[in-house]
Amino acid sequence: MTTKDDLKQGGIAIIDYGSQYTQLIARRIREQNVYAEVFAHDADQAWIDQHAPNAYILSGGPNSAYEDDAPSLPPFILKSGKPILGICYGMQLLTLAFEGKVAAATHREYGYATITHTPQSPLMDSLPETLDVWMSHGDRLEQAPRGFIPLAQSDNSPFAAIGNIEKKYYAVQFHPEVQHTPLGAELLRNFIFRIAACEPQWSADAFIETSIAGIRAQVGDEKVLLALSGGVDSAVAGTLIHRAIGDQLTSIFVNTGMLRQDEPEQVLQVFREEQGMKLLYANATEQFLDELQDVTEPELKRKVIGGLFIDVFKAQADQLEGINFLAQGTIYPDVIESASGSKTAKVIKSHHNVGGLPEELGFELVEPLRDLFKDEVRRVGEALGLPAHIIWRQPFPGPGLAIRCLGDLTWERLEKLRKADAIFRDELRKADMLIGDTAQSFAVLLPVKAVGVMGDNRTYEEVITLRAVQTDDFMTADWARLPYELLATVSRRIVNEVSGVNRVTYDITSKPPGTIEWE
Repeated sequence: MTTKDDLKQGGIAIIDYGSQYTQLIARRIREQNVYAEVFAHDADQAWIDQHAPNAYILSGGPNSAYEDDAPSLPPFILKSGKPILGICYGMQLLTLAFEGKVAAATHREYGYATITHTPQSPLMDSLPETLDVWMSHGDRLEQAPRGFIPLAQSDNSPFAAIGNIEKKYYAVQFHPEVQHTPLGAELLRNFIFRIAACEPQWSADAFIETSIAGIRAQVGDEKVLLALSGGVDSAVAGTLIHRAIGDQLTSIFVNTGMLRQDEPEQVLQVFREEQGMKLLYANATEQFLDELQDVTEPELKRKVIGGLFIDVFKAQADQLEGINFLAQGTIYPDVIESASGSKTAKVIKSHHNVGGLPEELGFELVEPLRDLFKDEVRRVGEALGLPAHIIWRQPFPGPGLAIRCLGDLTWERLEKLRKADAIFRDELRKADMLIGDTAQSFAVLLPVKAVGVMGDNRTYEEVITLRAVQTDDFMTADWARLPYELLATVSRRIVNEVSGVNRVTYDITSKPPGTIEWE
């Protein structure tokens, strides 16, 4: 029987040197149905090689390879004899390993550049001779490493790409993984299949089949508990586990009162009625509002909501008997951010489960999605037959509307925000812009009032700000250029239909310098 570990064999191991784009490298490879995994540069060889990768990719990073304390290239990677692709900082490491020279560039390259390459190179086979690429570096190669030949150059980089064809070692100064390098996916595809000889065996259907078998093997006849939020991660995890063990799974859905309009009803309809899950519903709205009275500071809001969520969940769980497993919708970026496998890296974000449930609950964890990126989770959800409004649900913060309702949290203000947000999403849906054209879109209620005129009367009411962004990875984001007609319709509807609001604004701040959420 094929297992999940079998699907991971023979993929690509990515050695992370701190680039903001490292996760993108893995995603681009996974898009080719080949497994890729990210490892800290100082992780043990046994950990990195656990799935017998066919090749290694060395990521970019903020350091200069010639600095004394710069992260180094693990010797076992060169001794393995397997293909290697170095990207930016990874290129520097390969260069120094083979007696080349790296130095600070006279002119740094950040942004678009044009390179010209040698068509005969296996790395760039079938690509046009001239390519637009994305550069982000302050160092450059001054002398090619021993055994390498130049494969491409830009105006500022005589060695924009190099290769040792015999050893199957390649390196590029630019970033093929980002969207700003339009043909970067084709270059990576050449490395994955022509050079590393990987097989495309990582797919949603194969993942589902092996995951169901793995869940059954882990759980046996025991019972599993899931905190279901209605978000795509917990929804897909719950559906997958339910497909594997049926009524051995019990899900708990806590309504904090901070959800969007009609979401509690939708969650109950989809998972209790349509999917047939054993689902417990805890409407704790009044408890949360009582605890959040006069709480306006964002981080304190988060702590209060997180702590109370645990209390409510635990009270529900204590009524159940024989639960030994806790399921959570952890996905691969959570694992990466926990600095998994690193001997020296600092933990960026502690590994957490749905709702921040603590380890003290004493359950063994079931995490069927921990190997997947968000786009892969959605593909699995589609293959499982979940409805589109669940699969393509836009990211929603754990504290919910509490951090989009700035200032005092009252039922009246939350209802204003809920109605305004629903109108915005409704008009985006009608314009076919809720999926694809906007990665995240929502309304924010500001704790300020503005003067207005409605009819012949002066008003002094609250302000709604609309926020819509476009992004591929949520690490950076640009504000969505929504049509003026759409914004006008949304503004008109909110002012007319939402009592207590007389002004609507549109946020045109990118990330950076802003963040996507307001709090």
